[in-house]
Amino acid sequence: MNNSKSPHILNTSTNLLGFCLIVLTSIKVARFNHATIIDDCTGIAAILLMASCLLSFLSLKSSQTKRGERLELVADYTFLVALICVSITIVFVSFNILS
Repeated sequence: MNNSKSPHILNTSTNLLGFCLIVLTSIKVARFNHATIIDDCTGIAAILLMASCLLSFLSLKSSQTKRGERLELVADYTFLVALICVSITIVFVSFNILS
């Protein structure tokens, strides 16, 4: 089985997950009194990145070729959606949109 994408998805997902956790922590430390769009987008991205990490890891560990390929494909699409959420968060932070 060719797992050429799974290690890259796993590595990048964990790095971006760390970025999301830093953003969430910064929002909490700044003590915003209300939930913001940035908070919501970052939370969604973090959940999707965790799912992508798990799916790519399971793809690497799968002994069945078909299952591994399917898990890798789902991890790939989950990572893409998470990347879109991270991009939206970056736009919101860049333009200082907090509500």
